[in-house]
Amino acid sequence: MGAPGSRYFALRRRFRNSQKYGAGYADLNGCSESDDWANFAGRSIAFVASSAKEFRMQRHLASACCVSLAVAVAVGGALAGCERTMLRGQQATLVGYPAAPQGVSPWKRSVPTEKDKTSLPTYVVEPPDILLIDAVKVIPKSPYHLEPLDLLQIIVVGTLNDQPITGQFPIDPSGDVELGPAYGSVNIAGLTVDEAQAAVDKHLRRILRDPEVSITLSQSSGQQEIAGEHLVGPDGSVNLGSYGMVYVAGMTLDEAHEAIVAKLAEFLEEPQIAIDILAYNSKVYYIITEGAGLGDSVVRVPATGNETVLDAIANVNGLSRLSSKNVWIARPAAGGVGCDQILPVNWREISTGGATATNYQVLPGDRVFIAEDKWSRFDTFVATMMQPVNQLFGDASLTIGTVQASNRYPNGYAGGVP
Repeated sequence: MGAPGSRYFALRRRFRNSQKYGAGYADLNGCSESDDWANFAGRSIAFVASSAKEFRMQRHLASACCVSLAVAVAVGGALAGCERTMLRGQQATLVGYPAAPQGVSPWKRSVPTEKDKTSLPTYVVEPPDILLIDAVKVIPKSPYHLEPLDLLQIIVVGTLNDQPITGQFPIDPSGDVELGPAYGSVNIAGLTVDEAQAAVDKHLRRILRDPEVSITLSQSSGQQEIAGEHLVGPDGSVNLGSYGMVYVAGMTLDEAHEAIVAKLAEFLEEPQIAIDILAYNSKVYYIITEGAGLGDSVVRVPATGNETVLDAIANVNGLSRLSSKNVWIARPAAGGVGCDQILPVNWREISTGGATATNYQVLPGDRVFIAEDKWSRFDTFVATMMQPVNQLFGDASLTIGTVQASNRYPNGYAGGVP
């Protein structure tokens, strides 16, 4: 019988190749598909104990092996619990193990690819998204007092034949409404529609005989403050002008619609609006390119929900001469629970071939990482190390040349002839 140390290493080699033995086998690459780390540790300890008995190892050595393996598994699970779990040739499936009560199966989900894309969750508005709001029905609550920039529909019967008064008339910033060259203007700011109609009728009776005046509000100036593009500010609110601010961060479009309508209802009669997202600025992914010692670059790209790895790399004009073909996606754990995922990309298969298994759909928050070319990195390193040497020799050569020229021509040049 050999020494206990040699038996221990023989046992470890058998454990590494234990897949062919069936019992006690588990995947050591991060989150395994068969069980979590606790169950794996239990089965591994049982396997070591049974193997130790088979090899007639001493009790203290078997106990030491069990304790050491348990500690290694616990530390490995803590440090390596979020490694890549997808290799070439495996089914495109991610598995992970967030904290869960004992007996609850770990979550499992498919990885969306070019030919098997998934719809993103309901969009949540966040800064700095841009909302597009259309005012469908904006009627001020009565009694409404006219303001500058309001638009009135005025119809007058009994005017001069060559100068009728009919159509839409804006109230200028001074509060006047201009009726035409022959009639002048009337100040109606601060009046209700009925009061404005009476004021215009009184003014026209100075010029016309028995005019009949009809005035209606065609568009309030507040409608111009509602309709248009609205940036969600850093505080999560949109500015509706004189109607105030409305907090919309963290809301879906339907919830933001209800919040804005509730705010407008304080000033308007049963307001109706249409809302959509003009610019999806808050949901992004990142393209990180290693610079082979010349500085890494990071490009921030809005996520529209349909991009793949090829689309992402197209945004940076492809792989540069400093880049290798080593590309992967680093995907944060959803909600911070579970394993961060590393999805390796087979660049040659998705670019020169028609394979789509690793042309993953890019999701918000993803990091598309393009690794550097090691030879380019080495070349940059050598150039950096040689730069001060080259500069030193260059300065030395310049000095020597100057001294030699001075010794050869002590009197200098005269007319181009030494």
